[in-house]
Amino acid sequence: MAAYPPWFDPAMPEREDCVLGALLEKGVRQCPERVFALFEDGLEWTYAETLELARQWARGLQQLGLKRQDSVLVWLPNGPDILRSWFALACLGAVYAPVNLAYRGDLLEHVIANFGARIMIAHSGLVERLRGLNLAQLERVIVIGKAPDMALPVPLLPASALDGDADALQPEQPVMPWDTMAIIYTSGTTGPSKGVLCSYLHYYTVGVLAVGFMEPHERCLISMPLFHLGATGGVYGALARQASVGVVEGFSTDRFWDQVRGMNCATQCGLVGSVIPFLAKRPAAPDDLDNPLRRVLAAPVDEKIRELARRHGFEYFTGFGMSEAPIPLVSELNPTRSGYCGRVRSGMECRIVDENDIEVPVGAVGELIVRASLPWSLNSGYVNAPEATLRAWRNGWFHTGDAFRRDEQGRYFFVDRLKDSIRRRGENISSLEVEKVVLQHPRVLDAAAVPVPSDQSEDEVMIVVQPRPGSRIDPFELIDFLIPKMAHFMVPRYVRIMAELPKTETNKVRKTRLREQGVTADTWDRERAGIVLKREKLAT
Repeated sequence: MAAYPPWFDPAMPEREDCVLGALLEKGVRQCPERVFALFEDGLEWTYAETLELARQWARGLQQLGLKRQDSVLVWLPNGPDILRSWFALACLGAVYAPVNLAYRGDLLEHVIANFGARIMIAHSGLVERLRGLNLAQLERVIVIGKAPDMALPVPLLPASALDGDADALQPEQPVMPWDTMAIIYTSGTTGPSKGVLCSYLHYYTVGVLAVGFMEPHERCLISMPLFHLGATGGVYGALARQASVGVVEGFSTDRFWDQVRGMNCATQCGLVGSVIPFLAKRPAAPDDLDNPLRRVLAAPVDEKIRELARRHGFEYFTGFGMSEAPIPLVSELNPTRSGYCGRVRSGMECRIVDENDIEVPVGAVGELIVRASLPWSLNSGYVNAPEATLRAWRNGWFHTGDAFRRDEQGRYFFVDRLKDSIRRRGENISSLEVEKVVLQHPRVLDAAAVPVPSDQSEDEVMIVVQPRPGSRIDPFELIDFLIPKMAHFMVPRYVRIMAELPKTETNKVRKTRLREQGVTADTWDRERAGIVLKREKLAT
């Protein structure tokens, strides 16, 4: 039976074809002078240079006492340093644990404690956020750039602490496909955010499914942050095909097509969520068809992506995936049905089930659960969260927490989220974590964070708050309180104040009712009030 999609083989690959360090070594043997990475400032790395740079920092980390399968927190923007850090850890067999650049406060403290890492590599512009936090097991922070003049309970080391002799690197033993390569944070739903344990084979699967159609002469644009699976998967897929990547700081509506043309990119790490409507809103231009983009993974399927593909002359396909489950559903090229996520790909089994894991009839809505025929190609659980791992993996299937339906032709359609999370501008947001910070406000008695439809795509965050008796809540003052305590994308756009939140018989907030009511006449809009938040741009 033919593989589906045709560029993906679900069989176990050879070690040198799926383990990052071995892939680099293979590239150096076969195409040492081929460019692997191109950066915004024009810097280029060949395959040979990439491996040499990675091994130098791997040796430096080894000299600092880092061992195989130890994790390292990497808190860096897109660019040469984050790629070098990730590849250095892979050469050593250590675990890449990237941190979202927007994290601060309680969420940042939780992530540091949950990973249990002893070493952090951080951008100088982020280090100040560590002040006053419990740094748990962290023993040292290696600062990329000029270290701020501040004291922490752990030493701040310069980037030169990473320097080492590449020829002296001595890995403890060969890295294998089932070893953990990365821990990628995903939004908490019924509890705190969780770190997904991803093996090398997990990453290989993501990469080859997303961009495995690439030819060796082609390049993938990496415009999503390299703390997300989409961006790192794009890098991995390009490496698996001995192709190259063009790494930019982040997605920019105004610069996207100039970056595609300037870096000669045949694909991109994924047109997903709000990226599509942002690009679709750009006015038509005479040179719209003058670009090298050939094919891209896009989601969701709607009229905007169809029009974008027609205007710019590229093919697209869609699918469904998450950090825990590498794209179990993949579509044919250029699908047109809205909500369509594809069919079950080779190497996967998918079922739609009720709350008891009993399969529902064709056409009925239930939860999508998945499992793989290839060991280690799905997540290996959640770091330091055994109960969450058991809940997600019950009855031998991974439970996605998302509602789907399937038609008689085996086509799968996304319906809604079952889990209590919010998706905004490509970021998964835990309502629990938003509520936790809001409840720190001295005049808030109770709070509920819910998603409401966005005029761009995906969701906006609404916080519904109940004041303490005798207190009054000013939305301006509440937002001002929240901004320094949470990531910019978590700060609610809408604030609704209620004398009492609707509750169930067991005293739980009826979030379903709040979601159904949505933006009411008495809801305050942060953006209408002139408060627009954007990600912090770091000096380079």
